[in-house]
Amino acid sequence: MPTTQDSFYLNQPEPNQSCLLALRGIIMGMDEQVTATVKYGMPCFCYRSKMFCYLWTDKKTQEPYLLMVEGQHLHHPLLETGTRARMKILRINPNEDLPLDTIKEILNQALDLYRKGIIKV
Repeated sequence: MPTTQDSFYLNQPEPNQSCLLALRGIIMGMDEQVTATVKYGMPCFCYRSKMFCYLWTDKKTQEPYLLMVEGQHLHHPLLETGTRARMKILRINPNEDLPLDTIKEILNQALDLYRKGIIKV
């Protein structure tokens, strides 16, 4: 029987399903202290039990995005603030190759906030 985490991914249409599964693999491979859970019905990734990013899909476009919890501390031209005060998102086109360098750069910036004590864990 699939877990709640698995159900989210398995219920996504292609190409979003493959894209989101690949993103999960990238995130989980960033640091051995990264764990996966589900919060608010969304896949959530924590660093030492502190939430640092989510995966979700845009309501209008249905395309996946990576939501960075402490986005206000992150500076990358592809990160969007929108109406959010704290969080930023990185939109992902599921029909194109993943921008691995960009994704890893943003994830490392976010993890460094916790590793360096800027965000307390």
